[in-house]
Order: sequence, then C-alpha cells, then structure tokens
Amino acid sequence: MAALSLVSPATLSTCILLATLVLFASERVRHDLVALIALFASVVTGLIRPGEAFAGFSDPAVLAVAGVLVVGRAVELSGAASAIAKFAIPAKAGFAARLAGLLVIAALLSAFMNNIAALVITMPIASEIARDSRLPPAATLMPLAFATILGGMTTLIGTPANLILSSVREQELGEPFGFFSMTTVGVAVTGAGLLYLALIGWRLLPIRTRTGRQPRDPWRVFELAIPHDGTMPASALLRIAGARMLAAFRSADRLATGAIQHAGDRLLILSRANPWDVAQATGLDAVTRRNEADDAVTARVAVAHGSPLIGAGYDEVRTRSQEQLEVVAVGPRVARERKPLVRMRIRAGDQLYVRGRKDDIAHFIAGARLLEIDRLDPMPVNRIKAAAIVGIFAAAIVCIVAFRLSPALAFVGAAAMLAGTRLIPTEDVYRSIDWSVLVLLGTMIPVGQSFEESGAAALAAHWLGGVLAGQPVFLVFVALCSVTLLLSIFLNNVATAIIMGPMAIAVAHLLGVNPDAALLAVLIGASSDFLTPIGHQNNLLVMGPGGYRFTDYARMGAPLVIVVVVISAAVLAFSA
Repeated sequence: MAALSLVSPATLSTCILLATLVLFASERVRHDLVALIALFASVVTGLIRPGEAFAGFSDPAVLAVAGVLVVGRAVELSGAASAIAKFAIPAKAGFAARLAGLLVIAALLSAFMNNIAALVITMPIASEIARDSRLPPAATLMPLAFATILGGMTTLIGTPANLILSSVREQELGEPFGFFSMTTVGVAVTGAGLLYLALIGWRLLPIRTRTGRQPRDPWRVFELAIPHDGTMPASALLRIAGARMLAAFRSADRLATGAIQHAGDRLLILSRANPWDVAQATGLDAVTRRNEADDAVTARVAVAHGSPLIGAGYDEVRTRSQEQLEVVAVGPRVARERKPLVRMRIRAGDQLYVRGRKDDIAHFIAGARLLEIDRLDPMPVNRIKAAAIVGIFAAAIVCIVAFRLSPALAFVGAAAMLAGTRLIPTEDVYRSIDWSVLVLLGTMIPVGQSFEESGAAALAAHWLGGVLAGQPVFLVFVALCSVTLLLSIFLNNVATAIIMGPMAIAVAHLLGVNPDAALLAVLIGASSDFLTPIGHQNNLLVMGPGGYRFTDYARMGAPLVIVVVVISAAVLAFSA
C-alpha cells in the first residue's frame, strides 16, 4: 500500500482502466465480472471509498434499465409488436420493398424496446422474405440486426448506454436528457443507415447459395441408437444415407469405433436429413419420438440472449412445454464438441430443431425467447391484454415527456403495474431482466466516476482537446464519434459510454463547443457496432442462421460506419 501511495491517483486510475479494457477485449472473462474486478481494484487502491463502492446500483439509470426490460418483455410476449410488424410489411411487394419495410419496423420497435426483443419479433419475417424471394437468410438477417441497432439511437430508452449518458449529463450539467433529446440526430442517422442497408448494403453480402435455388437443408446433429440385435451399420451405409458418425457413447462414456457392439450404444450423427430418415435408411433406432400429429412440424430456432433455456439441458424444452414439444436435433456446436447430448447445456446462439404442433411452437418460442429461422408461426394475440400492456407502456412515456417524471420512476412503476395485474407472467418479471447488464452498470458507474475524479479523464480530455484544437466543429464531432465507435468494438457499449461521456463534456468545454452535441456524438458512436459479430449481441445471434463469416460484418458494416459518422457529425455541427 505504501508503494501505491507514491503513485498519483490519475496514474492508478489509468492503469486500472487500461487493464479493464484488455480484459474486456480478451472476451475470456465475463463483462460483468471484469467490471467487478475493476471496482474492487479501485477500492483497494483508494480511488473509491468502501462505503461508496456499490453506490452505482442506486443510480436511476440502473433502475430505469430494469424497468424498461420488464415492460419491453411484456410487449414482446403480448404479440402486439409482432402482429403490427407482420401487418405493416406488404406481403405481395418485391424483395427490396419488403426488406425496406422490415428494416423500418425493426428500427421503430428497437427505439422503444430492447434490441434483442426487436430482433426476436422480426427475425422470422426476415427469413420469410428471403425464402419468398428464393434467397438465403443471409440476404436479410444482417441488415435486420443492423437496423435494430440503429433504432436504439433514436430515444432515451433505445439502449442502456443512452440512459447512462443521460445520467452523465445530469451529473455534469445538472439536467438529464429528455426522452426525445437524441431523436433529431438519431432519426437522421437511422434514416440514412436504413436507406443504405435496403438499397446497397445487402448486395455487398456474399450470397453463398445461388439465386433461383432453394438453399440446401442445414446441418443438424442428433443421436441414433444401436438396435436390439447389436448390428452396427457399415460406414458406407451411413454415407449413402447422407450422414456421418462423429462419436459413439455408452451411457456418457465415449467409445472407440471398434467397441460399438451393445444394443443401446448411441452414435452422434451429423446429417442434413432428419433423424427418422437416417434411422430408416441405416437400420438404427431413432432416440427421439416423431410427433405424427397432422399439423406437427419441425422448427429450426436460435436461442436468444436472455432465454430461460440457457444453462439447461435439451430435455428442458419438453418439460417447459408440458411434453408437447421435443428437441429432435441440434446445431453444429455439438459437432465440434462431440459430447453426448445429455451432457450438453444450451447456450445463447445455439440452434435447436424443435418438433410439435404449430400452435404449441408459436406459444413456446415467445416465452422461451427463441428466434424461429426457417418458418413463421405467428402467435395468437389477445387483443384486450395486448392493448392494456401497450397502454401502460405508452402512459409511462407520456409521464416522462409531458410531466417530466424520471424514466426510473415511470418504467419501474409500469413494470410494477404489469406484474400486479398479471399482464406479464410472474415467472417472467425477474427473468426478463438481464442481470449481467445491471451488474455491469452498477459497478462501472463508480469506476467511471473515479476515472474522472482522479484527474485521469481531464488529462485524456486535454490531450484529445489539444489534437482537435483549431479544427472545424464538424471534425471535432467526427473524432468524438469515431473514438467512441472504435472503443465500442472492444468494450460493451455501456462501459464505453461511462468512460467517454465525461471526457466528451470536458473536450467540449476546452474547445468551446456544445457539450450536448459532444455527448450525442458519443451516444451515436457507442451504438455503432457494425464491424464485427462480437460488437453487439444481435450481430452474434444472426451469425449462425445467416451463415456469415467474421469478415462479412466489416464488408457491409464499414460503409455503414462511414455513413453514421458523417451524418451524425453534420447534423450535430449544424445544430451546435
């Protein structure tokens, strides 16, 4: 501790922040855990007093985020947003018109609800549009993911980072942002971005399936069992059936190929065909039962972040659906890990093949936050219940805009009303909250404040101000937006906002520019994660279903980044 006392607080804070950036960028440690490590390091070094370590959890922005997530989940489960999206997109229009309509609806939804929820609602429609135009899902899914990110820039509740920057503004300038303070620049950027995505962006994506042909069935992994007579099919027979054996197991123990001889031994199979066709062709036994109901279908779904299935085994689908649905095959992750299915646990981004009746699937995927990829099963909407949920949501927004009620009070109150009237299922009230985001918020707020109070933020601002001194206001906003954008590639956008918000205000004061405009440049940059699949959860969610490669994101995203930076800087410079 004596050695630490010889180091200036600004140096200590900078070192902690740099180490935090490295851990964030490594992706080897959970973001919320990295934030906790940074918090405790700041306490140990004396940058944060122990009594103030968890003061960030009392910040109104944390409560506002929790309330928005609950209310947004209720709207998602009501089916109202999905019905509006389906109704608003013309079914008989051409591909370009339908894609443009989809992107506008997705951006509009993400302005008022969680980005992931907006993607969950619109992704089946995107797949349907691509299928109707005889294009692979790759043509629509990445533009859709980018549209949901763009829409989050347009209102106070569009993303948690917006609420954090509002809190920064209140601390630094005395007043938080209004609900529509960012709408002018946000709508300009979103409009230009959607125009690019609909007319040019999707054409830059490599379409790896020839136009005019239906895409081949996707790879799936499932288990088949050795029949009672102990007969093991020849490898040639598996190849004829379009299948390949990845591994074999007895109970949960892996077997050598030559040891497969007991009835009940299980083979892990990779194939484009369904399990029952491969079983029939090879003489093996199917492990899963085949639902023979007249309207039984197999739906390919992706597991979204926040799904209650994450961490559970595949049998959880059968349990939660009261034996109405079953996972009959899974996506390619199991092919890489080559473990028995009973030992696998569901992760965000996994693909599952779920079989059951259409209505059962439609009800289940909404509650389990699953993204249906290949088909569209619209969930029946209870109009009275949906109207009540949307009414409460609208009332919360009116209270913020017209009566200047804080977003925390408005949305926590709305969430409590939805829970009290059972308009959201009881089990979904707390399940709808992304607790890792709240931990990240609550712990990074004191760390960000210590970076500012130690003088480190002022030093960084003086350096950046010196670089930008004498430059036109347009270039100042280009620089602030670009620095934030580059930082957000490696950091969660919440952490980026916490670090860059106070620095942007300091730079604005040094250069004599409007601090609100500087904060809005940071807001736009923090939400412009278009260059990598890891920049935003929605980018990662569409990677598997779209068949994208890592470099595909920069291929379509780099021009979009230029559009976003130039348009936002121009609007902010004009209004500053």
